[in-house]
Amino acid sequence: MNYIEQLGKAAKASKKSIATAGTAKKNEVLEKIAENLRKNIDVILKENEKDTAMAKENGITDAMVDRLRLTPERINDIADACIYLTGLNDPVGEVIEGYTRPNGMRITKTRVPMGVIGIIFESRPNVTVDAATLCIKSGNAAILRGGKEAINSNKILMDIMRESVEECGLPKDIIQLVEDTSRESSNQMMRANGYIDVLIPRGGKGLIKAVVENATVPVIETGSGNCHIYIDESADIDMAVSVTNNGKTQRPSVCNALETCLVHKSVAKEFLPKLMEEFKKFNVDVRGCERTVEILGEGIKPATEEDYATEFDDYIMAVKVVDDIDEAIEHISEYSTGHSECIITNDLKNAEKFQREIDSACVYVNCSTRFTDGGEFGFGAEIGISTQRLHARGPMGLRELTTMKYLINGDGQIRK
Repeated sequence: MNYIEQLGKAAKASKKSIATAGTAKKNEVLEKIAENLRKNIDVILKENEKDTAMAKENGITDAMVDRLRLTPERINDIADACIYLTGLNDPVGEVIEGYTRPNGMRITKTRVPMGVIGIIFESRPNVTVDAATLCIKSGNAAILRGGKEAINSNKILMDIMRESVEECGLPKDIIQLVEDTSRESSNQMMRANGYIDVLIPRGGKGLIKAVVENATVPVIETGSGNCHIYIDESADIDMAVSVTNNGKTQRPSVCNALETCLVHKSVAKEFLPKLMEEFKKFNVDVRGCERTVEILGEGIKPATEEDYATEFDDYIMAVKVVDDIDEAIEHISEYSTGHSECIITNDLKNAEKFQREIDSACVYVNCSTRFTDGGEFGFGAEIGISTQRLHARGPMGLRELTTMKYLINGDGQIRK
């Protein structure tokens, strides 16, 4: 029995305890986790500093180090998210529909936990808590494998959560951390049939591709985010600058940050210089088409096909001036990863056309793609943002971590 199978065996042994726990007990656990996270801020920060220091030594970009870094404010936000989950409806046991057959047999369709959920994610310590608490509230056991860059942070966070679970009288193995961050542990999770009921990768394109192509256990595919904004000819320019700047610079290392800006030719000369005024404050590296370079002048790098296809996760943006909304939609259809796209417009028909024809999980009109987030959607947190079409799409909250069960009641009916 390999390492992951050992964790899986422990998860299977404990999953009934969390699957059958009532809402009050699950909320008690979430409250205790939040309480203990706040009590241990100094300890958490000490371990997180080990990770950020190592990341800097290894030459990781500032944007990615920020993604890794915890602060007292961020830890309190994580704790607040735990408390927020307690106020959300428990999906387990929800009756989706019920009906009676002509023979008197009563059929009820209900929500039940998935079982043991495996999650492979990259270097964002907050995901460790988000994923664990979402699984707890939705009645699932969880096996979590984070990136090696955050291993010290993840260990202390998991220790605190497991202690909290035990304090509330549940087996601590309902949540477990994979402490082996080698590639082999990921490969074992992908093949842990019989132990892991569903595997969710959350991270960059390379991670997701590896899991989708190699897993033998069922996978829910979360998407990388090559996100676009289109500035229409009727756009409010000040709004366009504000939303584009927010989408790119507010936190560039996350999957809902903007990567490409498409601008209608009739407003490009007004919009692009104003956008650059804001971008200069963050030293954004703009890579543009010929018309963009002509408008903004020297210092703007010519954009390549690879630039338009890249999720930068950094202070870099590809820009293209387009002739009309159809060209913008065509460009997005070719390069998008199906995550989040936005149009800035005052034309209702163009807004409706954009939302109708863009085939992404989240399509915005006149607001930032940075809202593609479980917390911002009112889910408390998210396990990931699905860009597939089966089972779940977009931010995945509590309901997306459940499956269906049919309960059939009769009084002796037999099939003839």
